[in-house]
Amino acid sequence: MVTAQQTRPKAETAPKGPGGEEFRAWLSRTWPSVLVLIGALLAWELAVEIFNVSSFVLAKPSEFLAATIEQHELLLAATWVTTEEILYGFLLSVVVGVVLAVAIARFPWLERAVYPLVVLFQVVPKVALAPIFILWFGYGLAPKLLLIVVIAFFPITLNMIVGLKAVDQDLLLLMKSVGSSRNQIMAKIQFPTSLPYLFAGMRIAITLAVIGAVVAEFAGARDGLGYLIQFASTQLDTPLMFAALTLVSLLGLVLYYGMSLLEFLLRRRFPHIKSPESA
Repeated sequence: MVTAQQTRPKAETAPKGPGGEEFRAWLSRTWPSVLVLIGALLAWELAVEIFNVSSFVLAKPSEFLAATIEQHELLLAATWVTTEEILYGFLLSVVVGVVLAVAIARFPWLERAVYPLVVLFQVVPKVALAPIFILWFGYGLAPKLLLIVVIAFFPITLNMIVGLKAVDQDLLLLMKSVGSSRNQIMAKIQFPTSLPYLFAGMRIAITLAVIGAVVAEFAGARDGLGYLIQFASTQLDTPLMFAALTLVSLLGLVLYYGMSLLEFLLRRRFPHIKSPESA
C-alpha cells in the first residue's frame, strides 16, 4: 500500500555554489608559497645575525619592517604615486595593445608590414629609452606613462592576435556563407573568442607595468617608490631601500592577483570566457 508520505515529492535541494570549493582550491595552492616565504625570511634573519653582516650591506627583515613602520607616511605617499602611474599606464597599454591587435588581425597586409617592426621595437632596451623620453617630455607623468606603454603593450597585442586567429574555421565558413561581413565576424566571433587570451596578456602586462614605472622613476622622478629606492641607496639607508623594494614587490603581486580576480568575476558573469587552455 502506497502512503501519502511515499507519494509526496522530495524537496529539491539548492545546488551548492562553486565559491567554497574554489576558495579551498585557491587556499591549497597558496599556503605552500606562504610557508616558503616565511621560511625564507626567517633564514634571511638568522643568516644576517649569525654571520654578523652589516645593515649597510644587507638589512634584516626585522630592520626594514621597522623602517616601514617608522616611515609609513613617506612610503604610503610614494606607493600611491607609483600605483597611479602603473594603473594609468596599464590602461593605455590595454587600449594600444587591443587596437593594434585588432588592426593586424583585420588587415593581413598590416600584419606583414607592422608586426616585424613591433617585434623589433620590443627588443630595444627599455632602460635606454627612459632618458630619451624624459629629454623629450620632461619630468612629469607623460614619459613614465609612455615607457609603461612601450613595455607592457606587447604581451597584450601578441596574446590577442593569437586569440583572434584561434577561431573555428568551420564557424568562419558558416558566417561567410550567410553573408556576414568581415566586421561582423570580427565583432561576433573573433573578438569574444580572443577574450581569454586578452586576459592572459593583461596578467603579464600588469607586472611589466610595475617594472616600467620603477624604471621610469629611476631615470628621473621627484617621488614614487623607484625614486625612494634610488634616494635611499645614495643615503646608505639600506632598511628604507629594502622597505620600498618590498612594497614594489607587494604592489605587483596585488595587481597581478587583482587582474586574476577581475577575470574570475567576469567568467562568473559571462561563462563563455574561459582560460586559453579550455577556450
